[in-house]
Amino acid sequence: MKKTLVACIVMAMAGATLLSAAPQAVEEIVAVVNEDIITLSEYKQQFESQVQTLKSQNLSQDAYNKQYDAMKKGLLDNMITDLLLLQQAKEKNLNVNEELKNNIENIKKENNLSSDEDLRRAIQQTGVSYEQWVSQYRDFLLKQMVMMSEVYRSIVLDDSEVVRYYKQHPDEFTVPTEYKLHAIYLTAENRTPEVLEALKAEISAKLKAGAAFADTAAALADPPMKEAKGDLGTLKKGEVDKDLEAAIDKMKNGELSSWVSAKNGWYLLKLDEKKESYLKPFDEARLSVQEKILGEKRKAKADEFLANLRSQSYVKILKENPLDF
Repeated sequence: MKKTLVACIVMAMAGATLLSAAPQAVEEIVAVVNEDIITLSEYKQQFESQVQTLKSQNLSQDAYNKQYDAMKKGLLDNMITDLLLLQQAKEKNLNVNEELKNNIENIKKENNLSSDEDLRRAIQQTGVSYEQWVSQYRDFLLKQMVMMSEVYRSIVLDDSEVVRYYKQHPDEFTVPTEYKLHAIYLTAENRTPEVLEALKAEISAKLKAGAAFADTAAALADPPMKEAKGDLGTLKKGEVDKDLEAAIDKMKNGELSSWVSAKNGWYLLKLDEKKESYLKPFDEARLSVQEKILGEKRKAKADEFLANLRSQSYVKILKENPLDF
């Protein structure tokens, strides 16, 4: 299944509104939002969905923990916001059926799915029922329509703002220095200083005698430079070890460095090409400047709209931490 379909599933699940829980004799209420309620089973279902979404992203443990804590802290507020937006959509009689139909057709085309049944099977393979996915996708589109009509359409961007932002934030539109590099790497681990010095001298002598850098790296460098034949690719300033970068900055295109000691070994560098840092011309940066300003305006306007919407609504939280017993 292609990324487009997976992204749509994750988007719908991440922005999912409340699902109807199975009938129970007694259902604990977590929050009251105008005429609607959020139940404990709905909260738990949404929580589990968000956890599964996080697990699917292959995050590092540290990144996972941070996102998990943020998700858990903000989940109830986000569910309340979702419910308020859907109430607005209902009040305004908004209809996204045609847009939903068109989007589903596009998803089928982009994923080479020839029929609704093919899409249904693909969705179900992710562990989500097709009906649940469609319902959540419809809710997502309804919330987007409310935000578009109430927030985004009113935002205007003046040309003078774009020019002013570009002039005041040159660092955001400066392309950093780039280095195209080859390197021979030698680890100091399990080598005596005498053996290491002899190997460095042998490599330097071969290169001085005219041996090709790539061939020498393939023959005598340690992994991973051995397998890469010394090719480090293109790196931006700041992506290179500071000790190596200090040596590179003194080099000209085509030059070899002396041996440089870094925290994990010794490097002999060859600078193939250096592209100096430069400020993007305004015409080249215009689009990213516009996107930056629009993003900031949309966030500020959205925060204001949602705060007003909540203040004008009846919201009563009965269980601040629904997972605490």
